[in-house]
Amino acid sequence: MPNPTHLDLQAVAKEVMREHGFNPDFAPEMQQQLAALRDHPPLLTDGKNVRDLRNLLWSSIDNDTSRDLDQMEFVERLQDGNVKIMIGVADLDAYIPKNSAIDLHAAAETTTVYAGIRNFPMLPEELSNGKTSLLENQDRLSVVIEFVVDDEGHVNSGDVYRALVRNHVQLQYNSVGAWLEGKATAPAKVESSTDLQDQLQLHDEVAQKLRNQRHEHGALSLETEELMPVVSNQEVVGIVEQPRNRATELIEDFMIAANGVVARMLEKVSSLRRIVKAPDRWDRIVQLAAEYGEKLPADPDSKALNDFLLRRKAANPKQFGDLSLAVIKLIGPGEYVLERPGDRIAGHFGLAVQDYTHSTAPNRRFADIVTQRLIKALLAGKPNPYSDNELSAIAANCTQKENAARKVEREMTKRLAAVAMQRRIGAIFSAVVTGVTPHGTFVRIAQPHVEGLLAHGQQGVDVGDKMRVKLIRVDAQRGYIDFARV
Repeated sequence: MPNPTHLDLQAVAKEVMREHGFNPDFAPEMQQQLAALRDHPPLLTDGKNVRDLRNLLWSSIDNDTSRDLDQMEFVERLQDGNVKIMIGVADLDAYIPKNSAIDLHAAAETTTVYAGIRNFPMLPEELSNGKTSLLENQDRLSVVIEFVVDDEGHVNSGDVYRALVRNHVQLQYNSVGAWLEGKATAPAKVESSTDLQDQLQLHDEVAQKLRNQRHEHGALSLETEELMPVVSNQEVVGIVEQPRNRATELIEDFMIAANGVVARMLEKVSSLRRIVKAPDRWDRIVQLAAEYGEKLPADPDSKALNDFLLRRKAANPKQFGDLSLAVIKLIGPGEYVLERPGDRIAGHFGLAVQDYTHSTAPNRRFADIVTQRLIKALLAGKPNPYSDNELSAIAANCTQKENAARKVEREMTKRLAAVAMQRRIGAIFSAVVTGVTPHGTFVRIAQPHVEGLLAHGQQGVDVGDKMRVKLIRVDAQRGYIDFARV
């Protein structure tokens, strides 16, 4: 059955992008730059400045449909029992000079936007899905972030350098995660190679040590979910959750550690930092904990909060997602800031780290391209390619556009959800309050995890409150889903 609204969701997504300040179209000058790159691609060697590491058993793990592969990994157990981790990051700077047409577009957009029904790439896909993607069996320039992890999960040393690399095995989160968790047999590429099996099991082992060490310091054990549309005959017929698993966590753990190594490397130059300040609404988090019979300190304390979260997850794993979402909303979003040598800025509250930047996803985030240029300038002994004023402006724009991207994604998720929920008006759901704003009170239902406006019965409620609601109205054109408290 076709959607009753006959919405062209692709066109709607493009219009929503424009409404939030994005330009989803690429200028003709960018096509000229791509043509020049086809005729004169960058050299894959640069004498002694680029190591040849193509012989290592590099592998990547990403979403099932991803083509814009930013990083891949190799691990090695050392004689002293510690583990060396190497993260190969795509060298975008080699293809996109600063202030070129493609760079200026990326600087304005700052991020790839995932709008559910389609993606809006920050870079032309000829680059992000092709020349600069770490695709299987392709030689690629990269910036390698190397560090050593001891048996307790401490990162004891770090190094960053340029290298020529080759992704030998391109893998996917779902199949690798299921295998690591013992829920499925190994993917065919893994099954056929005992060396790769050993690699991935060592990946998983050291990642869990990194994660445990972060949690010891107060990194928050939060669960986030991504909703994906179920499309049949180009019509949205439902929405499903993209579950996290051991493979997604493994890559997350490696990237957090790698970004810390890069942040510390750049301490002597002006650079970008990614921060999440201590939550302004800590009092509401304290109140939420009290509702479970727990007491948190009066002042923000990530370790105490994480201990509480871990206890709640163990006590009621099925409803932990609702508590996670409430805490995420109360902590608030992160931001990019300029850090000059000697500055002591806020760290990342959610990760419980002081030194953190973004450097491992240059195909998808402009901040990572900027950081990559800072790294390469430092390695070459050249001046910082960005002034403090430039970095400050870039940080502000990246923060603003990241917030705008979340709004695009949220608005499109609502439209996709509205299309999927049109036939369920009158149904009753369990829900949790996810937002109380001047624009209204918002709730998320338990199954499926759809968010909408609490149009009736919103008086006196706050983030984290649980209730039963009825679906009373859906407007797919505008993405409105209205509930009433029952």
